[in-house]
Amino acid sequence: MISVQNVTKAFGPKKLFEDVDVSFAPGNRYGLTGPNGAGKTTFMKILAGDEESDTGKVLRPKKLGILRQDHYKYEDNRVLDVVLMGNDALWAALTEKERLLAKEQISDEDGHRLAELETTIGEEDGYSAEADAAELLQGLGIDEPWHDQPMRALTGGYKLRVLLAQALFGKPAGLLLDEPTNHLDIESIRWLEKFLHAYDGVLITISHDRHFLNAICTHIADIDYETIITYPGGYDSMVRQKGQVRSRVESENAEKRKKIEQLREFVARFHAGTRASQVQSRIRSMQKLKLEDMKRSNIAAPFIKFEQKAPSGKQTLTLESIAKRYGGNDVIQPFSALVTRGEKIGVIGKNGVGKSTLVKMIAGELQPDSGHVRWGHQAQVGYLPQDQAGVIRPGTTAFGWLRELEDKLSNEEISGLLGRMLFSGEERMKPTATLSGGETVRLLLAKLMLFKDNVLVLDEPTNHLDLQSIAALSEGLQRYEGTVIVVTHDQELIREVCSRVWVMHRGEPVLDFPGNFDEFVEKHPDLASQH
Repeated sequence: MISVQNVTKAFGPKKLFEDVDVSFAPGNRYGLTGPNGAGKTTFMKILAGDEESDTGKVLRPKKLGILRQDHYKYEDNRVLDVVLMGNDALWAALTEKERLLAKEQISDEDGHRLAELETTIGEEDGYSAEADAAELLQGLGIDEPWHDQPMRALTGGYKLRVLLAQALFGKPAGLLLDEPTNHLDIESIRWLEKFLHAYDGVLITISHDRHFLNAICTHIADIDYETIITYPGGYDSMVRQKGQVRSRVESENAEKRKKIEQLREFVARFHAGTRASQVQSRIRSMQKLKLEDMKRSNIAAPFIKFEQKAPSGKQTLTLESIAKRYGGNDVIQPFSALVTRGEKIGVIGKNGVGKSTLVKMIAGELQPDSGHVRWGHQAQVGYLPQDQAGVIRPGTTAFGWLRELEDKLSNEEISGLLGRMLFSGEERMKPTATLSGGETVRLLLAKLMLFKDNVLVLDEPTNHLDLQSIAALSEGLQRYEGTVIVVTHDQELIREVCSRVWVMHRGEPVLDFPGNFDEFVEKHPDLASQH
């Protein structure tokens, strides 16, 4: 059980939540939701004990698994050891045992202490610990040859996978996972879903992956209206329930206002007349008709609408045996395809199989070693890269950057576009160097909306976006009449948007599947489980 009692947290004048009372029960899996800036990560830090609340207290189990994002903390540690560190008691016992056994002479006192340590190691399943840790790493896509390597040998994304394995290790009574699916491919996400379904402690997770939340959550704890409200079911169920509750309250308040106005009219007409008793009765009725408090919701979704200045030719893109090699390895084997106007293609595959390489060649950011990329008549390509460093010029503002890109629009038109992407008021003049990951992606999407290209090539566009923004992006892509090629691990986005799938697997040619994601899963269940 994790229990939060009368917790309040504010930063300056901005109050995130006030007098929150909520309990998280064992056996339940909670998704912690709310828009960017609502305080999800702050609340998670308070639950973990990494940050103090202004008021109140938190009761938590002794053994808590926490996914921390400090992936450069263990650079010199062996990968397997980093996972073992997830069980503090076991790791302390193993470390002390190793130190005592390294002594030239072991005293009687040391012998007694070693016996105590062996008891602790046994109680903490220490004799199967390395095998258990290796199983976790394998499930998260880190193969055995890496287990004895130092953490510095791994890329940032794989370091985070090790930290996720660390959080899951040692049978913790509670799990706090902040964005556990970041940098996971679809196969690893499915493994994690299966693991969490079998977990019998209390889980609280933050995720921007709707499919993940719908797949694993028994409840959603939603931060809004300066409090936390718990709803049964997954994310989609919460959205429906929340809308129904607010609609009901608004309807009831509207009826109450109408009744109060009728009572006021009666009181105003007869307050000085002979119907004094009836007037007093009406006044008492008005006093009883209290409107239910409706705090302002902090949820805001961008309005994403992609248009095209002019459509492309019917044969929008032709790939003629394009190929790419790195270090003697075939990253992209010769691949040919014809893309026609209005098609929406999802590119899927494990991390590191060459998805970004493929779309960079398509977007003209990288030249193929052989073959040709041929664009059709009037094709205009908008590209959103996965690595956005340096794409937005520092030293200006969000407004100033868009102003530089397009000087034909009025200031009001640019301000309107920024407002639709949640840069309102002073946010429009925010320095580009201080933009968060989500703000950066929203500003790049604003650029695509501004240019009105008829082809969009998007490499992991959902990275850093909150759930409301991802849903808005999905809706915008569904309504877009141009051509889309999108790399993503977001299964809901693929399902909702894409009518064709390019499947990439290391060492194999690209599979061009002429159907949507669900049809691909049904036709190739063996391949689907790998992505």
